[in-house]
Amino acid sequence: YPQDYFSNPLDVPLILSGNFGELRSNHFHSGLDIKTQQREGLKVLACADGYVSRIKVAHFGYSTALYITHPKGYTTVYGHLQKFSPEIEAYVNKQQYEKESYEIELFPSAETLPVTKQSLVAYSGNSGGSGGPHLHFEIRDKNEHPMNPMLFGIYIKDTTKPVVRSIYAYALDGNSFVNKSNSKQKLRLIPQKSGDYMVESLSAIGNIGFGIDTSDRQDLAANSNGVYNIQTFLNGNQNFEIDFSSFSFDESSCINQFIDYEHYTTNRQRIQKLFKKNNPLSMFKSTINDGILSVDDNTNSVYKIRISDFKNNETWVNLNIKGTNTSASTPVVQKTTPYYMTVNHTNNLKSGKVSVDFYPDTFYEDFYIDFDVKNDTLTLHKDVVPVRKNFNISYDVSNYNDADKEKLFIARLVGYKNYPVYSFTKRDGNILSTSTKTLGTYALATDTVNPTIYGLNFKDGQWLSNFRYLKVKIDDDRSGISNYRATVNDKWILMEYDYKTKTLTY
Repeated sequence: YPQDYFSNPLDVPLILSGNFGELRSNHFHSGLDIKTQQREGLKVLACADGYVSRIKVAHFGYSTALYITHPKGYTTVYGHLQKFSPEIEAYVNKQQYEKESYEIELFPSAETLPVTKQSLVAYSGNSGGSGGPHLHFEIRDKNEHPMNPMLFGIYIKDTTKPVVRSIYAYALDGNSFVNKSNSKQKLRLIPQKSGDYMVESLSAIGNIGFGIDTSDRQDLAANSNGVYNIQTFLNGNQNFEIDFSSFSFDESSCINQFIDYEHYTTNRQRIQKLFKKNNPLSMFKSTINDGILSVDDNTNSVYKIRISDFKNNETWVNLNIKGTNTSASTPVVQKTTPYYMTVNHTNNLKSGKVSVDFYPDTFYEDFYIDFDVKNDTLTLHKDVVPVRKNFNISYDVSNYNDADKEKLFIARLVGYKNYPVYSFTKRDGNILSTSTKTLGTYALATDTVNPTIYGLNFKDGQWLSNFRYLKVKIDDDRSGISNYRATVNDKWILMEYDYKTKTLTY
C-alpha cells in the first residue's frame, strides 16, 4: 500500500468516532468516521488527484456523498456532507432542477469535474444516517471493495490496548458439554495488571467454540471502536484468525452470522464468534477445523486469544481447558416444529391467505421454524436467527372491500405493545407482498390518516420576499412519507429533506 499517495481529507487532527470494520447493525463499517470538532462546515479536501466519478444525494445512508476516482484505480468516498464545493454544488443543483428531484445519483465523465490533491470538494455535515457531525471517509480498490484507510498511512494516534468485556463458551452439538452443560456459558474474566486477562479454568468434552466481546479505543477519543485482528491459539498452534483490513459489500451482512445474533437481539451485545460456522466471510484467514476445538477426555489444553489494534497494541486472554467426559444433568432439548428450513432448497409455507417463500441460501444453517397464522397475523419465528437473503411474505386481500384495500399495508409488529412498523409493500391486484430479511411477527395494518405539513419559520399572510430560507416539517405516523413536491408559483423548487428532524428547507 502506498504510504504517501493519500493526504488527510480534513485539515484538522484526525480523531475517530468509528473505525474501519467495526461492528454495526447488519454490516461492517466500511470506512473511518472522523470527528469534526462537534460542528459542521469544515473543509473537505480531495486526498489525491483524480475526478468526481459519482455523486449521490439521498434522504438516508450517507445522504450527501461524493466519490473521487484516482489514477491508480482507487476511489475515495466522502459521506454525510453538508454541501459540495461551489462548482460541484452548481453542477448538482442544475441536474436536480432538470430532473425535479432532490434525490439524485450522477456519474460525471472524467473531464467534467477534475480535482487536484488537497483541493476543496465539499463541507462536512451531519446528513443522512449520521448520529452527529462527522465525515465518513472510505478508500476502495478497483473492485469497489472498501479497504482500511490506515493501510495507506492515514495516521491516527493510538497507544491504548484493546479491552475485553466478556467471554463465552459454546457447546456446538448435542454430544458436547462445557462445565457439564451444552448451553452457552459465560466465563469469569480475571483482569491482570498487564492489561491481559485470565479466565477461570473450565471442563469440556466434544466440539466447543468461544466468543468474545471486545473493543479498542484511540488515545484522543473516549468512545469505543472495533479491533483490527483477532487470533486464537491451542497449545501454541494458531487455529483461527479474522482480519479487518478489507471486505466486499456483498458479504457485509454476514456479520449476523459472525456475531451471536440471538444474543445480540435479546441483549444488544455483540459477541464475536471465534469459530467459522457456515460463514463465507473473506475476512477469515488461516483456520484449523474452522476454529472449532475438539476436546477429548483426560486432556489438558491451553487456549489463548490475541486481540490487536492497527497500531499492534495487543491484549491476550488465557484459559485452561480440562477434558472431562461428563454429561449435563439437564441436557438442552432442541425444539422441533412441523416446519424444517433447509439451506439449499426453496421452502414455501402457506396457511389460509398468507404465504411465505424462502429461496436457497436464505439462511446459514438448517433449523426448525415457528410458523402460524391467526386471522391476519403471521408468526414467523422470532428475530433470533440471522437471515442471509431476502424472503417474501404475501397476503391475499380479496376478502376486503376495494376502499379498504387501498389503505392496507404489511407491518412488522415490534416491541411490548406490538406496534406496527411499515414494511415496504407492493400491490399486484389482490396480492400484497413485502420482501424482508427479518423474522418475527407480521400483520396487515391500515393507514387512514393523511400526512401532516406545517411551516416552521413562517405563517400564512407573512411577507416572505426577504426571507433567506423557508422551512417546513412533514410527518406521517404510520406508513411514512412516500414522496413530496414543492412549488413556488407552480414552478418546482429544490427542498432539502432531513429525515432526522423531518424538515424540508428551501
